[in-house]
Amino acid sequence: MKKKLVVLTGAGISAESGIATFRDADGLWEGHDVMEVASPEGWRKNQELVLDFYNQRRKNAHSVKPNAAHEQLAALEQEFDVRIITQNVDDLHERAGSTNVIHLHGKLFESRSTLDPSLVYTIEGWELNKGDKCERGSQLRPNIVWFGEPVPMMEKAIEETLQADIFLVVGTSLVVYPAAGLVDYVSPDVPVFVVDPNLPNIRIRPNLHRYEEKASTGMQKVAELIRKHYIA
Repeated sequence: MKKKLVVLTGAGISAESGIATFRDADGLWEGHDVMEVASPEGWRKNQELVLDFYNQRRKNAHSVKPNAAHEQLAALEQEFDVRIITQNVDDLHERAGSTNVIHLHGKLFESRSTLDPSLVYTIEGWELNKGDKCERGSQLRPNIVWFGEPVPMMEKAIEETLQADIFLVVGTSLVVYPAAGLVDYVSPDVPVFVVDPNLPNIRIRPNLHRYEEKASTGMQKVAELIRKHYIA
């Protein structure tokens, strides 16, 4: 029986593919105050701005490819039961071949009804515009979890984390909650691997392995190590 490898990924893994990190040092996202483009208040204030912002993110995402870190994680499915929990809204994990991906913060290539959140649609191409409506006649919005909104996939992510035989953190600063709190659900006897060029603050625990490297090179080392020591 394959051991369960649960992986929490963040902006750092997609940055190597050319996708801008969510928020840079000055608190802006691609030149915008994040609250203008990633909050219910911003949506109510200026729907056109928000729609255009995510259209540009989609256009960019179409032009990039998964990198070696995404591919390493997909390849590990041959030996492990891999469950990826990502804070990213892009589809690079899926495009690399990963088959079990939980998107905590939503999906860039989906829209949803502003009237009924259960009505979710795939976006063909990269544009979602004013006047695009759901079957009940309400404006469609990006299917993204914005600041101040609940994280509906969090319970599923906690459930997977509690069952982990190995836990891996790749490309995240562990400052955005509730995602950052997942590490606290990892059993004390489970090995934890952290890969990031700027290692996040994480409490010292048994079986903690830290790699101060970018995702692609760090993942290669972690993949080799866990294949050597943790295959059932």
